[in-house]
Amino acid sequence: MVFLHPLSDFINCNSWSANSSVSYYYEGRCPQTGEVLRLPRTALAEEIAYGLMRYLATDDCYSCEGKMYGILLVELPDGKQWVLKAFSGLLNGCSVVEGWVPPIPGRDEVTLEEARTLAELGAIKQELINLKQLSERQQYEILSREFELRLQEMSDRHRDRKQQRHEQRQILCETLTGEALAAAVEQLDAESRRDGIERRQFKRQRDEALQPLKQLIAAADAQKRELKQRRKELSRQLQAQMHAVYSLTNFFGKSRSLQQLMPQGLPTGTGECCAPKLLHYAATHGFKPLAMAEFWWGSSSANQDKIQGEFYGACAERCQPLMGFLLSGLSQSNPTAEIDTPPPTPPLGKGRGGDDVRSLGFDLLYEDEWLIVANKPPSLLSVPGRDRDRQDSVLSRLRQLLPDGMALAAVHRLDQETSGILLLARDRQTYRQLSWQFQQRQVRKVYEALLCGCVTINQGVIELPLWGDPQNRPYQEVNWQYGKPSVTRFQVLAREEDSTRIEFMPLTGRTHQLRVHAADARGLGIPILGDKLYGCRAVTSRLHLHARELYFEHPQLGESFHLKAKTPF
Repeated sequence: MVFLHPLSDFINCNSWSANSSVSYYYEGRCPQTGEVLRLPRTALAEEIAYGLMRYLATDDCYSCEGKMYGILLVELPDGKQWVLKAFSGLLNGCSVVEGWVPPIPGRDEVTLEEARTLAELGAIKQELINLKQLSERQQYEILSREFELRLQEMSDRHRDRKQQRHEQRQILCETLTGEALAAAVEQLDAESRRDGIERRQFKRQRDEALQPLKQLIAAADAQKRELKQRRKELSRQLQAQMHAVYSLTNFFGKSRSLQQLMPQGLPTGTGECCAPKLLHYAATHGFKPLAMAEFWWGSSSANQDKIQGEFYGACAERCQPLMGFLLSGLSQSNPTAEIDTPPPTPPLGKGRGGDDVRSLGFDLLYEDEWLIVANKPPSLLSVPGRDRDRQDSVLSRLRQLLPDGMALAAVHRLDQETSGILLLARDRQTYRQLSWQFQQRQVRKVYEALLCGCVTINQGVIELPLWGDPQNRPYQEVNWQYGKPSVTRFQVLAREEDSTRIEFMPLTGRTHQLRVHAADARGLGIPILGDKLYGCRAVTSRLHLHARELYFEHPQLGESFHLKAKTPF
């Protein structure tokens, strides 16, 4: 099989301009020397990955199941550069696929057991599907809705009649006395009792109809729980067998089994990810890794929280513990692996450029002793995330560079894929004063975006309440019951055949506000180019959303500031 691919399979080498910027490092500590070893995800690696995405988009079979894909840019002994590609786990049930790096060695030793286990897992999966699609579930839902509607109609009717009886009692008390009044009131009480009897009979009828179905569904759910537990046990058994025979090799030529590398325990799927596959293959064939990139493709379940076309770093549980061993023996003199490492330096100083600023990987639009204004590039976080592979950010880079950097705080945030103006305060008082301006909507923000379609109206205001479903993060949706008010003014700047350049002026600052207001049918109904999360299917190098202008009052100087960052698309 052919596993090495020329760069021309993924990018136009003639039009590609060398860009050595780094957006992420795969890193680990060498077990022998304790040295921190790093392999970058460069702009070239990401561009190669985008080329692979374009290929995946041509065949629906790659979208059937969501998974991680990866590329590794390598150099052969003759100095030529090639590309390796890999997928995590199985691809449509297969571990070996033409053109893709093979799995970690050892799988063939458990082939028969794996086939038997996978067959049983397949049968369990089908049984779970059958139990989920049980016809009694639909019958129960239909009957429940019918009974609920009838009960509501009955309740409304009884309420009206109760009100009528109340009014009749008042009239009777005013017009009748003695036995006549008692007889009339008794008649009204009898009507009330008949309504109560009717309600109890109806509920008994409902329970008699629904109870058998409910029992069948409960039994099916119990069976589902047993099958899921069996599935988990089978998977663990198979993984344990695989981990005992899986063997990884590093660039020193040393080999270790997964159990030796992670004796404290191995999560399911260890050794099946792209990064170990790619690095092991490169090490065993004498290839020199230059850069690597991994991304998600296909659908994502609620617990995965992955977005198609987004880049991700080494997973904390399965890949990161292996990185130190896998990168051992890899020369760190490679200039590609040292790009953009910010050295400790003195304070930037007002108006200072030079090496300090260049090492950040982004421009500073303004700086004084109270605040810093950065021009954030796409793909870089505003502030560090929770996970280990999401620590690189505008804030963390500045904090590393400045002796007093730990006091620095971001006054607001931009989405990771959004570029443009980001305001940071250098002391607590300035932070509070600027934050107050944002809260009071005294700060004016102007964004520029390119939509992947034509907007017919020239300008207007979008008002849609936004809500983030905790089960579907980070996705935001329009929700009239739970959503928070969000308002955006917009104006079309230019139209092309299949795109619209537009200016957004948000009056509120909700998460993903501009992206939802653009994509939702009740807004503009056209997503921003590159916004995979909200429906843009075009394969592009970035989200075409840029924070272009910012108006605010300098809290210490008392001056009105108007800052601009040129739109890069």
